[in-house]
Parts: sequence; structure tokens; C-alpha cells
Amino acid sequence: MHSFPMFIRTTNRRIVIAGGGEQAAQKARLMLKTDGQLVLLAQDLDPELADLVATGRALHDPSPITPASFADAAMVFIGTGCPGMDAALHMLAKAGGAQVNVVDQPSLCDITTPSLVDRDPVVVAIGTEGTAPVLARQIKTQVEQMLDPRLGSFAALAGRLRGAVAAQIPRNDRRAFWRWAFGDTPWQMHKTGQERAAADLLKQTIHTRALPASTGHIALVGAGPGARDLLTLRAVERLQEADVIFYDRLVDPEVLELARRDAERVFVGKVVGAHAWPQDRISALIVAEAAKGRRVVRLKSGDPSIFGRAAEELDAARAQNIPVEIVPGVTAASAAAAFLGQSLTQRGQTDTLVLTTGQHCDDQAPENWAAHAVPGTTLVFYMGVGAAPRISASLHQHGLNPGSAVTIAADVSKASQQIVQTTLADLPAALQRAAITGNALVMLRIPLDAAPTISAAIPFDTAHKVAVQS
Repeated sequence: MHSFPMFIRTTNRRIVIAGGGEQAAQKARLMLKTDGQLVLLAQDLDPELADLVATGRALHDPSPITPASFADAAMVFIGTGCPGMDAALHMLAKAGGAQVNVVDQPSLCDITTPSLVDRDPVVVAIGTEGTAPVLARQIKTQVEQMLDPRLGSFAALAGRLRGAVAAQIPRNDRRAFWRWAFGDTPWQMHKTGQERAAADLLKQTIHTRALPASTGHIALVGAGPGARDLLTLRAVERLQEADVIFYDRLVDPEVLELARRDAERVFVGKVVGAHAWPQDRISALIVAEAAKGRRVVRLKSGDPSIFGRAAEELDAARAQNIPVEIVPGVTAASAAAAFLGQSLTQRGQTDTLVLTTGQHCDDQAPENWAAHAVPGTTLVFYMGVGAAPRISASLHQHGLNPGSAVTIAADVSKASQQIVQTTLADLPAALQRAAITGNALVMLRIPLDAAPTISAAIPFDTAHKVAVQS
């Protein structure tokens, strides 16, 4: 680390900017975020800087520049647009004892301006010591998405109440109070627009000194198809709030890296045919943890409400009067279409989207896949690998052409992603050739103008051989 990050107090202090053009204006825009007194050193000012002076936002000093011009300044910025002039002013500023930033001359900079995420009074500064400004901006974008826009106003409210908390809340209870304020009902109310109600609740609690009992909560969070940058902002927020996270084998490890470091993580992986964690046990466990007053995340791949067994967990939570919510995720069908560069529906071709499953709770239950395989439909099978031979045979026997195009999408958005193009007749063999044995999508598009189906009189085995040979 060649530069130490720190915050510089600006209240009742001068911030000196030498220059009267665009470079000086850029620094002035940044420093206007502070409460420091801006002083502009230049003979002439461009219209933007002149307006700052006219409106009282800055002072203009056109007198000859000397070391005294920079004395006692909190910060000095030099940007005249002339490298030679900047270097000369740098010498004068150093003679005046100032900490200096010279625009576009890193070797003359004592201080550098970071990329800022501003939730005043909460400020996040991001710096790369000048090595990668583009990277700093990318990180800034990510942090901007993570921090709620109302965070600053709530932090300011908390600051105004700190004196009252110190005077009325016993020292041993203060940490619990602030944990409740920032992590529970007051913050939830504030960020949903109930600022006055949140403030009243905080003041009432300070007055009564009666901290509410910790309330448990369950969030069924969609982790998306795999890539962690496909998570929603709310999903990331819930992960960072969680006390305990229950996740399965399909959740990418990188997604878990977004969680609080001290959050407890419990693997409840379920493998087809070997359910080491039956659903009723998982439901009972997440409810038991929430009943202790903990914030629980049940992290599921894709979207919890699409073949994610969410209904059982919702019922278990509601039966115990525990608050529960669903945080939707990007489902695998949407992700697969995105990575294929295709739309799941197409005007005039496919106006119906059907998501179905190759796995049934009751193996003896009759399947109704063929009822969905009608012209104008995009048909997507989740968990269809094990059932691929039955899917292929069933759709053909009900009239779907064995040469119909099929897309197999496995591990969508992960490094191990596989996309296989095949036909309905060749579907089982294609899965074997690609060694796809886990969860994968089987996707068929049946356009409105699909060619007539083959005669049901042609045996499926014969049609299968024709399709394979072709």
C-alpha cells in the first residue's frame, strides 16, 4: 500500500483550487459535496466557476499566487490546463505547506481523489493508487447497487439520536439497540418510505428502553442459474443480513461469497434418488432457526417458486406465524435463452411458454407432456435428464416429429456450461454422448407453422434410426 486511505475534515476549512477552466471545474464539482469553503485562484473564471462565485458557493481570489495563498488549506487542487504552470504552482503550494493534487500529473500528487459512493453521511471511497481507474469505476458501480439509496438519510437520523441513546439506553444494551435499529424494523420501515414512522419507533424505544424481542424471519432466496452477478439486489441484501443460510448442491460457491462472513452456512444438498435431507426435515430446521429470532435464508438455485419446493417451506413458516418472503431469482429457462441469444417467445411463432418437469413426486402418476406440445409453444423441461427416454418416446407417440430440434442446456452461466443441439429422437443418446447426468434443461420450440407431424403408423424405433442416420 503506497497510499493510506483516510477521511479529511473539511468543516470551517478552505479547499483551494488553482485554475479557472474545465479542469478546475471538475475538481470544484467534486468538492461541492463537502462543506468546505472553496477558494478559486485564477485571473479569469469560466462561466460554471463564475456562477459558483455569484451564488456564494465559492470565493474568487484573482490576486498574484504566493505560498500564502495555500496556507492552512485542507486540500489543494491544481489544474490550469498548462503542465508548466501547474508544476510552478505545485512548488508554491508545497512551500505553503499544503497537501496537493495536480491534475494528470501523478508524480506531483500528495493526495488522490478516489471513486466515491455517496450516501452522505455514509461514504465509500475506492482507490487503485492510479493504476486502474476503470476498475475503480466498475467497483463503484457494484457498490452503488449494493447500498440502498435511503441508507444515508437513515444513518443521519441515527446520528441525531446518538446523544439520546447515550443518555437513556444502558451501556450494555446500546449495541443491541443499534443492531435492532439497522437490522430490523426501523431500517425496514425507513427504506420502504416510512421515514416518520421509523423515527417515531426509534424515539419511543429510546424513551421506554424496551427493546423488542428479536424477531425471526425466513427468506426463500433465488440464487439464479449460477453466475453470481445474475442475483437480484434484494437477494444480495438478504444474504448479507442472514444469520444462517441453508443451501443445496446447485448453488454456486461464488454466490455464498456474497454472504456475511460470520453467517452460519448449512448444506442441505439433495441428489436425485438420494435425498439425504428430506424436505420435511429442511422445512422443520429453517423454522426452528427462525423461531430462535434468527434471520434465515433458504438459498435455492434458480427461482424458489419454480420447482423449488417453496410451497412446503412457506406452509411450515406460516404454521408457526414466522414472517416469510420469496426473493425471486432468474430461472434456468430465462438464463438459457439469454446465453443462447434467443427469445423464449416470438411474435407469430411461439406465443405460449410452458415450464414443466421430468420428475414427479409420484412415479406412477400419468404424465401430460404431450398436452403441452402444441404448435405455437416453447416447451421447457426442468430435471429432464433421467426422464429423457420417456419424454422423447411420449412426445413422438403423440405425434411430434422425431426430427424436431431440441436444445439441452446444462450448468447454464457456470464455467461448466454445456449447450447441446440435437433432435427429439436423438435426445437420450445426445445426453449420453455429452456425459450430462445432472440437472439440465430440455428445450423444444414448436412454431405455429410447424410442418405436419409424421404418421403415427411409423414405429418410433424406425423414426429414431432415421433421425440418427440423417
